[in-house]
Amino acid sequence: MIKVVKFGGSSLASAEQFKKVGNIIRKEDTRRYVIPSAPGKRTPTDTKVTDMLYSCYRQAILEDDMEEDFEELLEAIKERYNSIIRGLELDLSLEEEFKIIKENFSKKAGRDYAASRGEYLNGIIMSKYLGYEFIDAAEVIFFDDEGEFDAEKTNEVLSERLASAERAVIPGFYGAMPDGKIKTFSRGGSDITGSIVAKAVHADLYENWTDVSGFLIADPRIIKNPKAIDVITYRELRELSYMGATVLHEDAIFPVRKEGIPINIRNTNMPEDKGTLIVEATCQKPRFTITGVAGKKDFASVTVEKAMMNSEVGFCKKVLEVFEQNGISIEHMPSGIDTMTIFVHQDEFEEKEQKVIAGIHRAVSPDVLELESDLALIAVVGRGMRATRGTSGRIFSALAHANVNVKMIDQGSSELNIIIGVRNHDFHAAIQAIYDIFVTTQI
Repeated sequence: MIKVVKFGGSSLASAEQFKKVGNIIRKEDTRRYVIPSAPGKRTPTDTKVTDMLYSCYRQAILEDDMEEDFEELLEAIKERYNSIIRGLELDLSLEEEFKIIKENFSKKAGRDYAASRGEYLNGIIMSKYLGYEFIDAAEVIFFDDEGEFDAEKTNEVLSERLASAERAVIPGFYGAMPDGKIKTFSRGGSDITGSIVAKAVHADLYENWTDVSGFLIADPRIIKNPKAIDVITYRELRELSYMGATVLHEDAIFPVRKEGIPINIRNTNMPEDKGTLIVEATCQKPRFTITGVAGKKDFASVTVEKAMMNSEVGFCKKVLEVFEQNGISIEHMPSGIDTMTIFVHQDEFEEKEQKVIAGIHRAVSPDVLELESDLALIAVVGRGMRATRGTSGRIFSALAHANVNVKMIDQGSSELNIIIGVRNHDFHAAIQAIYDIFVTTQI
């Protein structure tokens, strides 16, 4: 059995956390490939090393009179790593590495290079601590000339390299362009690196270790002590991630999903917890009718009404082209026979609203055009809803009981999710009501 294990920044923020990680890895011989993030916050008021590197690089590329500030910041970063090395009692010096970093910062090597050094240096420490081989991600993770991830080349080179490495540490978050320049994924991209490595070695399981015991049914900032999700499918996860559930970088799903490799979200600080298992499909029935509920605030809606619009060929296309021409992405689009409503991010829409209104009038000559702001969208997601009658009715009943006015409700044909639109000020009450009717009352 082969396991790929990725550890987030909070799991590697200090020597004490490193020791927890070391115990986890050594506990199972199958944990052969390790993907570390850069050190995160040690306390709520602390600064992540990646943010320190960004600040340091900003100072480095300013005028010469800022050189003192740049060197001071670099020394602070060096001390973060040295404190970990001292705490682990390692015979290791990063002096030469920091000389190279200082030189490259002065040469304006780029923000991506600067940010990537957090993972790179942590990878060196981790490989020394575990006695594993260190493989620089720049040698095995590739991007093309346009900066897009080159999945085919990466898989070919990485598979070959890891075939000869019994155990290895590969830093997360970055790779290299064809000219050798460092390129990073978006923030949280170490999740993606772990997924890529899992695919390359045909892993049996990809363990993603963080500071929470898996996915929760609802946001703990809204619901007090929400229940954890035991098993979730990739499709359910996509729906919840899209609506703001952010334990895992959503792009991390694709490499392993194609290979049928499960992801296990685990808690470094509570390693005995089973966490959440993310799978392609499962026969396991969920504990509750819903798998999870998540949402986002601050949407605006544009309702276009025109008699007999359903018989007008290309009507929807013409309306959507107006949004495309104005560079506005569409979040959701419920429709009826004579109406269609487009939900968009309010901040994106506000500055262009008059252009959009004029564009729609020119494109389709609507009978009525209405705008509404300060709306929230909530996704109720669950494979268990397919086999349960009256789910929508229970949602309506719960929201009515909580005095929440429903602005919109839409259920996909897959019966996997129901989208509900409410006012921003009803957002928390709506999520609480939905959680209570499907979870609290079922416990």
